[in-house]
Amino acid sequence: PQVNAGILQAHQNGILTDASLMVTGAAWREAVELARAQPTLSVGLHVTLVQGKSVLPPHLLPSITDFGGNFPNDPTLAGLRYFFSRRAREQVYEECRAQIERFLSTGLTLTHLDGHVNIHMHPVVCDTLITLMHEYRIPAMRVTNEDLSISLAFDTRQRVRKRREAFIFSQLAQSAIRKLRAAQRTFPNALFGLHQSGQINERYLLHLFPQLPLGVSELYCHPAVLPCPEVERWTPTYRRAEELAALTSERVRTAVETLGIALISYQDLPV
Repeated sequence: PQVNAGILQAHQNGILTDASLMVTGAAWREAVELARAQPTLSVGLHVTLVQGKSVLPPHLLPSITDFGGNFPNDPTLAGLRYFFSRRAREQVYEECRAQIERFLSTGLTLTHLDGHVNIHMHPVVCDTLITLMHEYRIPAMRVTNEDLSISLAFDTRQRVRKRREAFIFSQLAQSAIRKLRAAQRTFPNALFGLHQSGQINERYLLHLFPQLPLGVSELYCHPAVLPCPEVERWTPTYRRAEELAALTSERVRTAVETLGIALISYQDLPV
């Protein structure tokens, strides 16, 4: 609920235009009701195949969940399993379909796909999702890939982690972009906030906005109203209240207007 509240505040009082729904999250039904009451908020599916629960019962997913229907907590372990196991790949396909079906059952418009801890960029998961995008006529997907230079110019800390992220996601993004273009699906031209995950603040946004490239840029962020034991358990270093404050900052809003930045969402992307 605290994440839902943060998203709602950032949309109503700030610059947030788009959210991603985890259809097995603890407060997903509340999130749906809030989204229905906010027709200007675009909503996509946050595909969950790691650090979360499945839609399908666990006896149908023995290769990718435990007896309680929980996916692995370790993204690397999950990724290796999905890559090397044929049975795991088949079950990933069925679970992704089930998550899409659950989303569509809410009546919300499904504007795009992305993934929890960016699992949608995994080659097997990406292939699966693009196949399902055809079937369900889903127009867009997030491509997680960020210009490292802007992040390092703002904050040189954790350079090793940021460079490792940048290398891995640049390789995955090249493959995903080829596949999305071949499938005639769309995606933003750029993404920012990955290397600053959980640490976005007003100063970062005021640094970033004058440097945005031409085209559509997605800002990747995690606002919430604190305290929230659930998110603090999973992401104890994330400063979610600071991210919410940045998204609702008057200085940030003024910068958006002064720079002529148009606030759009996935539902506005040209197909």
